Amino acid sequence: MTEEGEASDGGDRPSLADQRGVETVYQPAEDSDLLARTAVERVTPGDRALDVGTGSGYVAAKLAEAGADATGVDLSPLACREAVDNGVPVVRGDLVAPFRDDAFDLVTFNPPYLPTPAEAEWDDWMEAALSGGEDGRRLVDPFLESVGRVLAGGGEALLLVSSLTDPDAVRAYAREQGFESEMLATEKHPYEALVVLRFSKS
Repeated sequence: MTEEGEASDGGDRPSLADQRGVETVYQPAEDSDLLARTAVERVTPGDRALDVGTGSGYVAAKLAEAGADATGVDLSPLACREAVDNGVPVVRGDLVAPFRDDAFDLVTFNPPYLPTPAEAEWDDWMEAALSGGEDGRRLVDPFLESVGRVLAGGGEALLLVSSLTDPDAVRAYAREQGFESEMLATEKHPYEALVVLRFSKS
C-alpha cells in the first residue's frame, strides 16, 4: 500500500478489478446472502452488532433492518464510502482493532477466503477483498485471535468460510483461541460449499 493507504496499481499491470471484470468494492453475492440470512435469525432487536469487512454494507444493513444497532468496519476507504452511501455507519479499520472490549453481542465476518497463490496476487483493494492467501485463512486466523476481545458476555461471532478453506481446520484453530463452535448453515455451489460457523467463548 502507499502511504496514503491506497493500494498500488502495479504500474502498467491491469488492476485485479479490471482483470476480473468486477467492482472495486465487493458486492453482495451468495456468500453475503447466506451470512446475512443466518445472522438475522440470531439477532435480537437492540443487540449491538458489528459486520467486519463490511464491503458495501449489505450484512450490516440486514442486521439493522432486523432491529440491531449495527456498525460496519472495513480497511478499504472505497468500501467505507460505499457503505456510508448505503446508510451503514462504518469505521475504517483493521478487523476489530478500532473497538473497545466487550462492545458487541454479535460479530459477523465474510472474509476473503479464496486460496490464492502468491504469484496470482494483485495489489489492489479488490484483491484484498477476495484473496485468502495460500490457505484461504489470511484474515480468518487473525479474526479468531482478536474477536473474543470485543464480544460481550454471551456474545457470538458468525464466520462464513468455504469448503476450500477447510472449515474443520478453522474450527480447530478456534478451539486453540478458547472458542466453542458449531456449523449453523451450509449451502452447496458448483465448486464449493459455503459454511457459516458460530463461535462463542468457552
